[in-house]
Amino acid sequence: MESQEYGKSTLILQICDKLKADGRVLYISGEESAEQIKIRADRLGINNDSLLFLGETNIDIIENAINNINPKLVIIDSIQTMYSEDVTSAAGSVSQVREITARVMKICKQANITTIIIGHVTKDGNIAGPRVLEHMVDTVLYLEGERYFSYRILRGVKNRFGSTNEIGMFEMQNEGMVEIKNPSSILISDREEKISGSIIVASMEGTRPLLIELQALTSQSVFGIPRRNANGIDYNRLTLLVAVLEKRSGLMLGNQDVYLNLVGGIKVNEPALDLGIVLATASSFKNVSIPKDVVAIGEVGLTGEVRAVNLIEKRLKESEKLGFKVCIIPESNKKLLKDNYKLDIIGVKNIREAMKHLGLV
Repeated sequence: MESQEYGKSTLILQICDKLKADGRVLYISGEESAEQIKIRADRLGINNDSLLFLGETNIDIIENAINNINPKLVIIDSIQTMYSEDVTSAAGSVSQVREITARVMKICKQANITTIIIGHVTKDGNIAGPRVLEHMVDTVLYLEGERYFSYRILRGVKNRFGSTNEIGMFEMQNEGMVEIKNPSSILISDREEKISGSIIVASMEGTRPLLIELQALTSQSVFGIPRRNANGIDYNRLTLLVAVLEKRSGLMLGNQDVYLNLVGGIKVNEPALDLGIVLATASSFKNVSIPKDVVAIGEVGLTGEVRAVNLIEKRLKESEKLGFKVCIIPESNKKLLKDNYKLDIIGVKNIREAMKHLGLV
């Protein structure tokens, strides 16, 4: 498990509490003392007599403890604090991380012990040490979240035993991480009526559809070079789509600053958001609001065409379940739909058609 923000130790302790009848759990921490772990466990209401704690960073001592205790689950928190005396470099270096991980894997695979190794990465994943883990372990989970948001996303990035890109969404509360059973309702809950520059988009996280509010703002640039700012999507994708919007729809955005934001601090890297980005930007520029019951789905090409996306049925069913009335999707997707929906499904071939349906041209 690799973490950028807070909540990993909380989540791990909650997992430990769920394993009361499954055998002993050995929690090895090189960062926090037993007292600190105990305070957190009491706050979370953890009550597992089979949970054992070891505050140690030397891999030789850790190896002996694992062999003597023979637990069902081992937790290493975190890999950057562990060291081997056989390696001359400092703890947390690439060589130390590789050596420690290899030894832990050898011990635990021989004894058939499940192991969770925690590592820290920056937002860009730039710290080299923990990235070495991804090539060695069976499963990689990212715990993502922003410091000023209470929501956390647990994302499967690599999995030798199942599908990847699956997510679980949680909210950090006093009693720990609480599952959000319907993330879409959280991400679109506070929308205002008749505000320009806002639209709902349907994204897929693995096999799970997510409806997210996407907001755009255009304003007259006071500098010589207009600014482009993207929060939650790729910056380069925003600049490309602004260029397409200018060229294919005639909107003059060359003197406009363009800001884009995905509500809730979530990050999405999927082309199916393209149509929503284009429509929200045009809405803000024209100062024309998009109805609250509209969802936009589609990839936009450089010629302004709206291209098909995958798993369209799941996106539509999620939109229908949450009470939306209109879905703007690619025409090629609409032709292949088999099920009947209560939605008014509008198929479009290009961005001008989509904008015309919403009164943006």
